[in-house]
Amino acid sequence: MLTSYFWSGDAIRSRRVSDIVLSGTVDVPVPSARVLADWERETSSRLVLEPGDVEAMPLARTQARWPDYKRCVQAMSDWTCAMGLPTVLASSDVALMACRGARYHHDGAQYGGAAFCNLFLSEDRGLDLHFPSTGHRIPLTRGTAVIFDTGQPHGVIQRHSSGFNALDFAPDQDCIQIFLTWELPIEDAQVGQALEVVFDVAPATALHLDEEQVWSNGAPAAVCPESGRWHRVD
Repeated sequence: MLTSYFWSGDAIRSRRVSDIVLSGTVDVPVPSARVLADWERETSSRLVLEPGDVEAMPLARTQARWPDYKRCVQAMSDWTCAMGLPTVLASSDVALMACRGARYHHDGAQYGGAAFCNLFLSEDRGLDLHFPSTGHRIPLTRGTAVIFDTGQPHGVIQRHSSGFNALDFAPDQDCIQIFLTWELPIEDAQVGQALEVVFDVAPATALHLDEEQVWSNGAPAAVCPESGRWHRVD
């Protein structure tokens, strides 16, 4: 069992990490040539993404240069409403991200109080979003929509690969994915219900912690970046 310890106000609270992954495909317009060129310059010149890197992109510039951006948000709003989350998206923080694959990791040490809601904007590059602990494997293409618990290990890997390998993301390969990500508050009733989150599963342990973290089977643990498997840490 995975347990997330996260900040709730001024205190650390415990919860079970959900193994539910919501996914679907929404109708997203093709980004304009101007926007695609801007993304290419940003990822190749400023970010210089290495294999496995996930970095933030300038959202405001994309919003200004892409009139259809609002259609992306509306499509995602409609989808989250269908998933039982009718109001949470509009009040959640959003960011534009780029990745050149992604090593297996969890985000529970920084975003333990949230679920991620991602909308992928790039064409199919032969990559999957893989959750090794749950078995979910989601092909990434334009319009792929996903909601998942930040404490759940995940990575972006080649479609026919069993794990993350940096050699799969050579410089001459077009394998960068651009996506929007919203931080949905895990304590929101809609979010907790959709992911079936169980709270306060280890209150005694939470009292003694002063930072966000994820434990596996009652002990501190880390994720192997190549396989996604958990291992204990001292």
